[in-house]
Amino acid sequence: MNFIETRGNDGQRPASITFAQAILSPMSSFGGIYSPESLPIFDEVFIKSHIDSDYKTVAKSILSLFEVDIDEAIIDKALSLYDHFDDPKQPVPLVKVYDDLYVSELFHGPTRAFKDMALQPFGSVLSAIAEQRNEKYLILAATSGDTGPAALDTFKDQTNVQVACLYPDGGTSDVQRLQMVTEDAKNLKVIGIHGDFDDAQSALKMLLTSPAFEASLKEHNISLSAANSVNFGRIIFQTIYHVYSYLDLVRQEAIALGDKVYLNVPSGNFGNALGGYYAYKMGLPVKQIHIASNNNNVLTKFINTGEYDLRDASVIPTIAPAMDILKSSNIERILFDLFGAERTKELMLKLDSDKFYKLTPEELAQVQSIFAADFCTDEEGLDYIKQAFSVGYLMCPHTATCFKAYDTCRKDKTIKTIAYATAEWTKFSPVISYALTGKTVEKDIDALQMIADNANVAMPAQIAGLFDKPIAQPIVINKVDIEKEILNFLA
Repeated sequence: MNFIETRGNDGQRPASITFAQAILSPMSSFGGIYSPESLPIFDEVFIKSHIDSDYKTVAKSILSLFEVDIDEAIIDKALSLYDHFDDPKQPVPLVKVYDDLYVSELFHGPTRAFKDMALQPFGSVLSAIAEQRNEKYLILAATSGDTGPAALDTFKDQTNVQVACLYPDGGTSDVQRLQMVTEDAKNLKVIGIHGDFDDAQSALKMLLTSPAFEASLKEHNISLSAANSVNFGRIIFQTIYHVYSYLDLVRQEAIALGDKVYLNVPSGNFGNALGGYYAYKMGLPVKQIHIASNNNNVLTKFINTGEYDLRDASVIPTIAPAMDILKSSNIERILFDLFGAERTKELMLKLDSDKFYKLTPEELAQVQSIFAADFCTDEEGLDYIKQAFSVGYLMCPHTATCFKAYDTCRKDKTIKTIAYATAEWTKFSPVISYALTGKTVEKDIDALQMIADNANVAMPAQIAGLFDKPIAQPIVINKVDIEKEILNFLA
């Protein structure tokens, strides 16, 4: 399968490229990204054949449908990393919370967040390709809290790969920050910046498209790639768990094969939701995809009105910081799939120049035929955390936003909902302990212990051990100094 450019071709690049090329060089003409030229289709026979398949088997079958140009041995090694999740036989548990609401828990990997589902195999694949080609790569990552720890974990000590990870200082939870700044592998660089995630992501995209930065890297014989979801290598692995969770719902006899479901996704950069969209386009029986936001509700307004408006917007700090994002990269792939490259280029360049674009009524109708959206305030999120705990379910504040969309977006309440839990409770313990007790706890370690005691759950060793590890990456800088800091790291 080939990949083409979301904003069309500038005549300087190939008209289409392979999967391996797309993950090594994710940015395309006119500042665009790569998307599949076409999507494979699976029918009910394909889904039925995997009712009893384990996660790795489902994953390999879907990758085969995409005809990825990666050696089978590399794929097998990458997928074997799921064996190191909490339960190798069930890396993605599907948990019933209410009769018609099931939560797909994506956080049972090494860094306790959903980014492990994609970045564990993606990092293995990219590192293997680099070694196979005897090429060196700098992997850039910008994080709102979860991509960073997952990228650092998957690439640490890998040959032929160095990583520079940007995070907004003060814009992540303490546990997320500690997961990054305590990493001491020599091939990893963690850089805090004064700003928010959109600043970090803008800096990443600028470097990815900068001829001067590329020339500087060539002096070190280094090529450039990215671990963010602008890279389709992330998205392909994020498509898989939507299919697997549907299969699990059938296995639990909550639905019959072929029944449609709602997918309910907490959304910031839209990669998780895009994976669900592709699964739907490929043939998964999905009635609608519900997009849950926090007070940074640009996506809600876009889906409800057709307007993507950043003119008077600024990031609002919330209790769900990984979703404190205004400019969602993967909306571009939705625009491209629905409206084509010419219209996508027009809209995205208008967003860059005017901080605003508006869909036509016909375009908005297409979007709304697939998506519905709502946002959850901090106060509502705290209430949803407490309500869920009262029926025995412990969840993070990002997952809580799904419960608002579950309440407001369903038109047909006979249809089951699969919501996606993106982070373990350990990543946001002060918020959760406050939701459960009404008491403010100053130290994360105290909040973690309070929740562990109240919920009678064990604190994972990799989280508990963070508080005793020395800080190896203390640097926090201004945005203008990022390029210099990275070049110093490479030198």
